[in-house]
Order: sequence, then C-alpha cells, then structure tokens
Amino acid sequence: MVLFFFKKKLRLLKSINFKYVFDNPCIQDACEISILARSNLLEYPRLGLSIPRKNVKYAYKRNAIKRLIRETFRLSQHKLISMDFVVIAKKNIIYLKNKKIINVLENIWSNYHQG
Repeated sequence: MVLFFFKKKLRLLKSINFKYVFDNPCIQDACEISILARSNLLEYPRLGLSIPRKNVKYAYKRNAIKRLIRETFRLSQHKLISMDFVVIAKKNIIYLKNKKIINVLENIWSNYHQG
C-alpha cells in the first residue's frame, strides 16, 4: 500500500504565490469549480484554495469543500505535472453531493496528468 501525504511544501501559502498563478493562468472550468494553473520550476505540484464566503456562506461547508479538494489532490499528486493550482469554488457547489464534487475534481485533475 502506497501512502501519499499533503505536506506543507505542496501548499500555496503566500499571496505572492497566488498572484503568480492569477497573473497568467491556464483555466479549467466546471460549472461549480474553476482550477487556475500555471507551471512552476519545482519538481512537484502545489495547491491553493479559494472558497469565498460570498459563494459558500457557512464555515463548516467551506471547510468540508476544502477537505474534499485537498483529498482529491493528495490522491492524484503523484500523477500531476509540476504546476501551481488554485481551486476556486463557485456558488453552485453547495447544491452538490460530496461524491459529485469528487467526480468533478477527478475529471479536472485528469487533464493535468503526466504523459
């Protein structure tokens, strides 16, 4: 059994990192989620999250969505190309079941697989 971790180095933590992605992104869009991506010079992908309070009112729902995004990223990180990703949740996401959110994310991540 192979274990994958979501270590601190795999996260976009500083605003300068987010700004780098926002400046010239490659965009993958679903009606509930947008993923902005930009290649980095590191040997691994990194993830940043943006779940606006305007789109998801309650903190417990925002946190649940963040957990789902992190988990799908964690499980597919070994297949992803070296890019910085910023996931943005849209208003419609609160109407989806967790399984549907996972399926949407997995489909988007598959666009960024190596080889």
